[in-house]
Amino acid sequence: MPGNDDSGYRVWRKIKPAVDAALILAAFAIAYWFRYDLQLIRQVEPAFHVRFGVYIPSVLTLIVIVLFWLWTEGSYHSTRGRLLIDEWVIVFKASITGVAVVIVLVFMATPSYYSRLIFAYAGVAMVLLLGAARTVEHAVLRRRRRVGIGVRHILIVGAGEIGRTLMRNVVARPELFYVIVGFVDDDPLKSHTDIGPCPALGTIDSLDRIIAERQVDEVIVTLPWVYHDRISEIMGTCEEINVEVRIVPDLFRTRLSSVKIETINGVPLLSLADTRLSETQSVLKRVIDIVISIVGLIILSPLMLLISLAIKIDSRGPVFFRQERVGMGGKPFTITKFRTMCADAENLKASLVDKNEATGPIFKIKDDPRRTRLGRFLRHGLDELPQLWNVLCGEMSFIGPRPPTPDEVEKYEPWHMRRLEVRPGITGLWQVSGRSDLSFDEMVLLDTYYIENWSLMLDFRIVFKTIPAVLTGSGGY
Repeated sequence: MPGNDDSGYRVWRKIKPAVDAALILAAFAIAYWFRYDLQLIRQVEPAFHVRFGVYIPSVLTLIVIVLFWLWTEGSYHSTRGRLLIDEWVIVFKASITGVAVVIVLVFMATPSYYSRLIFAYAGVAMVLLLGAARTVEHAVLRRRRRVGIGVRHILIVGAGEIGRTLMRNVVARPELFYVIVGFVDDDPLKSHTDIGPCPALGTIDSLDRIIAERQVDEVIVTLPWVYHDRISEIMGTCEEINVEVRIVPDLFRTRLSSVKIETINGVPLLSLADTRLSETQSVLKRVIDIVISIVGLIILSPLMLLISLAIKIDSRGPVFFRQERVGMGGKPFTITKFRTMCADAENLKASLVDKNEATGPIFKIKDDPRRTRLGRFLRHGLDELPQLWNVLCGEMSFIGPRPPTPDEVEKYEPWHMRRLEVRPGITGLWQVSGRSDLSFDEMVLLDTYYIENWSLMLDFRIVFKTIPAVLTGSGGY
């Protein structure tokens, strides 16, 4: 199958420990050169120069410890879905642990050992060399998977809540390099209604034909357990045509993200965990929002003043555009943005409905005739700056789902309402994953993933991705 790990990557995983061992040896050689031979900072007299061979036992011990740590952390297994920053963290921990253990062992056995500083140099060199190797590995894999090598093409069976949970996790994690070719469902409506980027391919009866036509590598079943006969039939079909099949447990139709698994002496216990932010998390997120909004309003005030003057010069009308939006819990509030369209843009909207290029209840036109000359530039993200005031007032958060209009909410399907459980944001996961180029369902999938998987690290990742998205104007219109 085209999505299976290619032979080149399998070979690399086999020789990767040997490459790491060579890099650790090279790191120690660099440390030795830096400690004894670098003329600019020679730290010892020639008479006290120590032969490299003296350190060989320490180096071998270090290699064994570091390789064992990397192996236990899964560094030599498939890295699918692992972020580069995670690889660097693993390398850092392994290097520090290895150096610390070797220092303890060496100086317990030989208190009058030649040099302690050389191990510090070796630790720094190891982190840099092993981390650089991981960076190159990720770059190569990313390049190969962009042309289809190593990508897994998956077909989802079932378009219920569990199926949509799987879809939004795949859409939100492009580093997994999974491609959803589509989904099938026996429900007549679901089997012909696309969900974001995931096309509806018909009913389960067409499973074998779809697998062949779409070159499916893996079938993931998300049907409720009440359809156990149907699930057995699907497993038999996949086994006959030699396609991997996996099943997502229904768990009484609860959200997968709300299930917590514990064990008592090997006996698994399932319980439901509240996926909403805890009180501590909510307070922390609110404090961060207040700090960001205050600092942002102060630092960006000169830029906002210049934009205000430019808007007045560019076109007639107010500087700010205010509109009613729906916030957390369905509570309405007034959003404030820099005006990027003509003064009567809202009145002209009805005449442009037939030109709407967005799917679902939202309204978007790539080359909107209502936009001003300056508005084409501001729509890259600068028009959102006044919303820092909404953040300060507690109506919005710096990061969260896009705030919808009341007429959009009226058209929501039940599963869309999940995005109203948190404060809307100036930026968010979908804004840095394609922005207006995404379909509405894809936006909701990403927003729901954010709600169910919130963490400070996820917020930091979104912030770092927002900067290039604003600078390039990718998908913003």
